[in-house]
Amino acid sequence: MNYSSILSAAVWSLVLASGTAALADPVPAAPAPVAEAQNAQPGATTIGDIRVEGNQRIEARTVLAYLNLKPGGSFTQSDIDMGLKNLFVTGFFADVKLLRQGNTLIVRVVENPVISKVAFEGNDKVDTKDLEKEVELKPRSIYSRDKVQSDVKRILDIYRRGGRYNAAVEPKIIQQDQNRVDLVYEISEGPVAKVQKITFIGNEHYDSTTLRKTLRTEETRWYKFLTDNDKYDPDRLQFDQELLRRFYTNEGYADFQVKSATAELSPNKDAFYLTFVVEEGPQYNFGDVKIVNELQGKEKPDLDKLMTTKKGDTYDGSKVEDSVDAMTKELGNHGYAFVDIQPKLERDREKKTATLTYVIKPGPRVYVERINITGNVRTLDEVVRREFRLNEGDPYNTAKLQRSEQRINNLGFFEKVNVKNEQGSAPDKTVVNVDVKEKSTGEINIGAGYSTTDGVLGDFGITEHNLLGTGQELKTNFVLATYRRSAELSFTNPYFLDRELAAGFDVYRTYEDFSQESSYISNVIGTNLRMGYALQEKLQHTLYYTVHQNTISNVPSTASLFIQEQTGTNITSAVGQSFAYDERDNKQSPTKGYFMSISQEVAGLGGTDKYLKHEVKASYYYPVAPKWILSFLGSGGYIFGFGGQNIRISNRFFLGGDDLRGFQNAGVGPHDSSTLDALGGNEYYTGTAELKFPLGLPDELGVSGAVFSDTGSLWHTDDTGPNVADSTALRASAGAGILWSSPFGPIRIDFAHAFLKQATDRTENIRFSFGTRF
Repeated sequence: MNYSSILSAAVWSLVLASGTAALADPVPAAPAPVAEAQNAQPGATTIGDIRVEGNQRIEARTVLAYLNLKPGGSFTQSDIDMGLKNLFVTGFFADVKLLRQGNTLIVRVVENPVISKVAFEGNDKVDTKDLEKEVELKPRSIYSRDKVQSDVKRILDIYRRGGRYNAAVEPKIIQQDQNRVDLVYEISEGPVAKVQKITFIGNEHYDSTTLRKTLRTEETRWYKFLTDNDKYDPDRLQFDQELLRRFYTNEGYADFQVKSATAELSPNKDAFYLTFVVEEGPQYNFGDVKIVNELQGKEKPDLDKLMTTKKGDTYDGSKVEDSVDAMTKELGNHGYAFVDIQPKLERDREKKTATLTYVIKPGPRVYVERINITGNVRTLDEVVRREFRLNEGDPYNTAKLQRSEQRINNLGFFEKVNVKNEQGSAPDKTVVNVDVKEKSTGEINIGAGYSTTDGVLGDFGITEHNLLGTGQELKTNFVLATYRRSAELSFTNPYFLDRELAAGFDVYRTYEDFSQESSYISNVIGTNLRMGYALQEKLQHTLYYTVHQNTISNVPSTASLFIQEQTGTNITSAVGQSFAYDERDNKQSPTKGYFMSISQEVAGLGGTDKYLKHEVKASYYYPVAPKWILSFLGSGGYIFGFGGQNIRISNRFFLGGDDLRGFQNAGVGPHDSSTLDALGGNEYYTGTAELKFPLGLPDELGVSGAVFSDTGSLWHTDDTGPNVADSTALRASAGAGILWSSPFGPIRIDFAHAFLKQATDRTENIRFSFGTRF
């Protein structure tokens, strides 16, 4: 209600009666607005009586209480003005008039109707119950235009949070008897405004394709119908800026800034265009790295050994955080519960070095009184709490709280994570409040394509990353290809026994046609039990047990005698372990860092097979220039039988194809020289050197080139005889390839020539792979 217009229209000045003559007039005059007699005599300024008219549900004494005027008071403009405002603010009345009849003040009101029913029409995408929770007006409440407009805004906010910026809400009222109304919100939901394009301005060292992969927000594609990451969300946009900052600071760009991040809505309100303006700055190396310890105490632990930041290395913000975490934990183990470690940088922009000083000071003696978690409708509290580096009752630590927020974000279960602390019940206590907004954690993978290895293939999988809100993962996958068919069910509990142990199982069945390489078909059915844990931040140890049944069949009479002898069924029961250290910046598309793994497997705990297998793999990536990535990959393995058993063909190594380009699948290694069937080997090694580089095309196309050289060898089979061709000779090839990160998945064509080979090796010049996962 517009109070100023009402006041100006009524001209709320005091109306005074015209002397005693007016009081003596035997014919009562019609009630006059209080503002009609500017020149009235001052003798009649006292209110004799107050009468309320027009009220139906609201009692007169309630009206008088809000009016705050009483008989015997004065007809002053300020008092009447305030009384009128008080009545309108209640929301009970559609109109209020103050009239004067002699010395009587008449309060004439028109009550707002009572809402009999609140209804929503046209809301197909939002449940009525969700809308009812959001609006303020309920059945049996008092109708108010202001509250209706406020509820309209609330409804529109719900739709905008769901990406529907073209939604419209029109409130309508249906008059009923006894001053009652039905309130109906007619809703036109409109389409979802998806993120059509994400553009970066100012990025020189990393292309836009690389930067898009660091964001939580994604560009819309027709196949992303089960994810909402392609919907515009202001909170997600804020988090994307933080992800960009982390990415660049981890790459050495300590001065990096997001100058602006804007979201432009298309004229028809069905698409958003996001633009990030960035300033990368120079890439720094660590200069001197020092520790300034201001803690008091006799026993101070040696913290230098805990620092992962070394002089001369490329500046890495994640290593700074890891060092702070490690030092905080070590100091806590030595009784320093309240510490504040602040890393301070001094940049030398000419030398492009950053001197890092860890300043360790006594922190405020504050304890965590309570951790409150809100917004997790589906996800259990425990899933969030176990990511905290702080517990209730622990000394408060800012670094640990920031690390906790990052770990919760890394779960991938929430669109938004907001962690704040507030004063607790005492000055030395704080309450940590965690507000999250959940997102869809289900995923469907559909694949279709062709590869030289599998032929024409189709791939379908369903994954739930947060099963029943427990943080556990359930995955199914089915593959149907020309030479391979498989079905798999996997389950993983990342916190087995309430510890940071990732335990799970796999049940699988595979069919593989090796008729072209080795003249047999393999059918395998089995299960794995596995458990992994982190020895360090980037060092993982995995233990597993596997048991599977392998049947070799469809061996023709023209096949090698060594393969005919393998016909039948064998059972493998094996335990194994692996150590993996991962320093890569990105597991899917690494540009720098290295990876190493070593594994052992022993079979013989039941079953028919007895063997011991060792395997090692390593890779190294180095950016020689922006977008030019040099990589070296290597692997090797050795398997041998014990207890008088030979290694069956299904457990041997095979080489060629994707791991040794220029040679066909299983094209290298022991062969039957009369049938050319591949027999597999017990020992192997491979090596690859590759340089990936841009082709000068727009970054949005995602096309790059590569030159490479592959080397390797496979030898030593338990099958012996004059027809077995077995050589330890080095094989080598070189070639070039074209890579395309298409919207439908990666496509790669490699052209290779084998320049070191044996007479029995089978070679190829072109290897084509096309696949898609979404």
